Parts: sequence; C-alpha cells; structure tokens
Amino acid sequence: MIFADSHCHLTDVQFDGDRDAMLARAREAGVSRFIVIGANGDFAHNEKAVALAQEHEDVFAIVGVHPHDAKSITDETYVRLRALAQQLKVVGLGETGLDFYYDNSPREAQRTHFRAFIRLARELQLPLSMHVRDAYPEAAQILREEGEGHIHGVMHCFTGSAEEATVLLELGLYISFSGIVTFKSATDLRVVARLIPLDRLLIETDCPLLAPAPYRGKRNEPAYVVQVAKMIAETKGLPLEELAVATWKNTAALFHSE
Repeated sequence: MIFADSHCHLTDVQFDGDRDAMLARAREAGVSRFIVIGANGDFAHNEKAVALAQEHEDVFAIVGVHPHDAKSITDETYVRLRALAQQLKVVGLGETGLDFYYDNSPREAQRTHFRAFIRLARELQLPLSMHVRDAYPEAAQILREEGEGHIHGVMHCFTGSAEEATVLLELGLYISFSGIVTFKSATDLRVVARLIPLDRLLIETDCPLLAPAPYRGKRNEPAYVVQVAKMIAETKGLPLEELAVATWKNTAALFHSE
C-alpha cells in the first residue's frame, strides 16, 4: 500500500537527530509522498523545507507563514516567499489562515495576511494549505470574497463540524484529518470524516505534534499516518488499501506532486 502525509513539519528541531532514519521508517511503512510545511516559526524553516524537498525525490515543500506569526510579516517576507515559491519542488503556499483560539497574532493581522496569501496563491497558481481554529465561518467568508471557485487548497487538521465541512466542500476545498481523528474523545470528528467524499479527503500527521493512537504522548512522525488512514477507513467502512490509494492520489493531484 502507498500513503501520503499531506502535512508534516520535517524541518522541526525534534527531527535533527534522526531525520534520515525517520524518513526510512516512513518509507518502510508505505509512505511515498511527504508534503513538508515550511511555516514553523522562524522563516528559515521555509528555506530548509525547500532544501529537504530538493534532496529527496518523494518530498515536496510548501512555503508560508503560520497565522500565529502573522504579526511578524513584512513586505520583505512576501518578496522572499515569492522567490522561494518559484524554486523546484515547491508545490503550495501555507500554512496560512486564522487561529482565533490562541490569538498569538492580532486578529486583524491574521485577516490581512490570510487575504494576501489567497491573492498570492491565485497569482502564482499554487494551492493553499490552511490552518483554521475557532474561525471557520470567517475563513469561509474571506475565501468567498477573495475568489470563490478560483482558490484551490486544503483545510488541514480539520476539527470543525459537519456543517462547517460542508461549506468548505462547497468552496471546492479538500479536507484533511490528522491523528486527532483517532483520539477516544473524537467521536464527533469521526462522524464528520465519514461524511467527506473520498475524492476530497486527505490524511496527515502534522508531525511532530498530534501523534495518533496508540502513539499518543510520543513524538509524531510520518510513519504514523498509517494509523490515521486505518481509523478513517474503518469509520467509512472501506478497505484500507482503497482509502490509502485515494488519499495518495488526492494529495498528488492537489499539489501536482505526481
């Protein structure tokens, strides 16, 4: 079977001691596509993500600034991102969006830069990887205002309601589930996962955070995306292989990483 981890932070310092071994474990588990997110605090992680992608055939990079760090974005940030986005193996922008749970950046800054990322994605014809927490209705409204039908992307690590998922699907987005869907407390989220059409579904680890059961409390890594796939396949009543192939194809299609 083949699996894709559609959202992983492989440049994180937690992997500095065993990055090659971690990738080897994932490949042994069947993971053959890694979408590495450069938005990880320091802007240098964007450059590291691009370098990692260019070093490994099965690794691809997304560059951006997390909504937590929206307050740090300047005009120069976009100049640097634009240049990186044109490098080989860069397949998207992000993660961008709105996080009204932590509010690590002022909400107006988050709104401003979410709009800016959407416009840049349209200009460069790249998909978006989006992070939204406690702000799905407003995020959907911004997406509509900035060009409904012309924006491609995924709502990563989805934790919203069935109604919120339906709105995102109507906007043409993919929806991705992380290890949270395996948690005992995530009964409602599994109901949502059951409702997502197979051709609009992605899976991810968001590693090194959010390790799925039975690895909760440990460092997460791409090999564990198999546990996410198993849970969703069981929830949807599908063979694991069918779920794995579909989510791999969806990841490759969205991020043009065939």
